[in-house]
Amino acid sequence: MFNVICAGALTILAAYLIGSIDFAIIVCRIMKGDDIRNSGSGNAGMTNVLRTYGFVPAFFTLIGDFGKGIAAIELGRLIFNEFGIISIDGEYIAGLFVLLGHMFPIYFGFRGGKGVLTNLGIMLMINVKVFVITLLVMGLVIVVTRMMSAGSVAGAVVYPIITGIELFLSPKPVVWNVVFATLFSLLVIFKHRNNIKSIINGTERKLWKTKKEKNNEK
Repeated sequence: MFNVICAGALTILAAYLIGSIDFAIIVCRIMKGDDIRNSGSGNAGMTNVLRTYGFVPAFFTLIGDFGKGIAAIELGRLIFNEFGIISIDGEYIAGLFVLLGHMFPIYFGFRGGKGVLTNLGIMLMINVKVFVITLLVMGLVIVVTRMMSAGSVAGAVVYPIITGIELFLSPKPVVWNVVFATLFSLLVIFKHRNNIKSIINGTERKLWKTKKEKNNEK
């Protein structure tokens, strides 16, 4: 039991501190000398960086926020293995707290991003099949709606569903995988609550405009 407590505490601390490294904020401060939370939508995420400062800062934000989800999961597994614990999945504990760190970063006044890219990194490390299917659903919704937020929410909704279906068809245990996938998704959906209201009201910003919309503006 002592080993479990130590491994869990170390994983929680490490994952949260990794998650708190908000690349949207860091990249924009380095490249543009600005706090991205004071610009555009005010969100410390890739979409706001893309709209405000363009592709290059957004690309570095994507790599960083996606990568820290991967790094935290790998570290959680390593810590639990070093303590000789195989009965508990350290990856789920790491995933939860790297996501919380991203959303509520201790280094930046607990004002972070919405967790989409970090959650995708977590998905990739936990289950590649689920990651690919979820990403395809997100991409389809984004193309159809032209709204990143709609794709993000759609991905969050289908993530636990696909996890349950995929694991139900395999010999692996289902319950904890689905529980944690649902928890991760609920956090992402909660952070998108204002976007959901805007989508319902028809006021959510779109990533690009159609030719017809551009012509109407002239």
